Formats: sequence, structure tokens, C-alpha cells
Amino acid sequence: MEAGLASVFILIMLFALGIVVFMVAAMWKVFQKAGFEGWECIIPIYNGICLLRIVGKPWYWLLLMCIPIVNWVFVIWMYNMLSKSFGKDEGFTVGLVLLGFIFLPILGFGDAQYQGPYGDREEYRKYREARSGGFDFEQNNLA
Repeated sequence: MEAGLASVFILIMLFALGIVVFMVAAMWKVFQKAGFEGWECIIPIYNGICLLRIVGKPWYWLLLMCIPIVNWVFVIWMYNMLSKSFGKDEGFTVGLVLLGFIFLPILGFGDAQYQGPYGDREEYRKYREARSGGFDFEQNNLA
């Protein structure tokens, strides 16, 4: 009986380890798409700072994410800016918040392209203009 229970526990742990490795690989790809090194996603606090740089927000947001209840607001806001930085909409943000283990790999392994740091409007505009050839679709005129 104990051997069977131990083998079930080992199988569950191996499955969980597989999910963790898959999620790290997905985040690795997200970081690479945004122009960062992939290894930066595995360093605990530094990955949060890099993620905030990807979405265009200052480092001290990481401190705001440590405040209970307030952290939910800032994490959801950061996920929204992450999805917008990759050209996705609010529906994708809901997916990242509720089903992150599905939507983060879609962001990393899918065809989404990084469009600049959405949280910093000026940097976002500059990045999009440099990549789009000078036509601003939101204003419907030449930049």
C-alpha cells in the first residue's frame, strides 16, 4: 500500500515539474521576443524588474505588488500592459489572469510580436514608428 502511494506521489511531482519547466520555457520565449535574454526570467526578483521594463513601468511597481490586496490591482494591470505590448486585447488579459498556464505559452510560443513597452506611451509610440515604417494607424496619418 505504501509503495503504491509513493509511486502516485512521484508521478504527481513529475507532472508538476513538467508544468513548471514548460512555463519557464514559455516565459523564456516571452523575454526573448521582448529583446531580453531568456535566462533573465529565472532569477526571482530580477525577472519582475525585467517584466516591468517590458511593459514600460518603473521598478518600484515591484514594491507595490508586495502590498496585500493592492497587489492584485497592479498584477492585473501589468498583465494588461503585457498583453497590449504584444498586440493583444483585454480578452487576452483575462486569459492571462485566469488561465495563465494556457495563455502565457500562447504568448511565448505563438506568433505574437513585441510592439514596445505599452505602459510608457512615448517609448511605445517610438518603438511602433520605428517598426512600422512611419505610418501611425491609430491616428490614420503619416508620422
